[in-house]
Amino acid sequence: MAANNKRPLPQGERFFTPGATGLRKAVEQRSSVPMTYLFTQVPRWVPPVLLVVLMLAGFAVTNPLGGAAALVVLAFVAWLAYLSWPSLRVGAKVLRVAMMTFLVLLAATRFGLI
Repeated sequence: MAANNKRPLPQGERFFTPGATGLRKAVEQRSSVPMTYLFTQVPRWVPPVLLVVLMLAGFAVTNPLGGAAALVVLAFVAWLAYLSWPSLRVGAKVLRVAMMTFLVLLAATRFGLI
């Protein structure tokens, strides 16, 4: 008999933002499949390790390849920030904006724009 290695979905009241319309509703609905896959099918250690490797590549590689690695991290951070934005406090919002600003500047230096 095969063992079931799938993790259960996280507990919570709602997966989607209550009363969301327009762009937020579309992004949340389109994000539900990758989020479910990421949190149930991929081992827990893979996303953080992959992000750390990409971030280190962004720091270490001083050509456009490093910029591309930083952009991947930026896309992931921005995606999670957008999804969690309605439930965040001011301090958490400031930290996310600071992180995204740092990643944009890192990528810009690697592409030679700054």
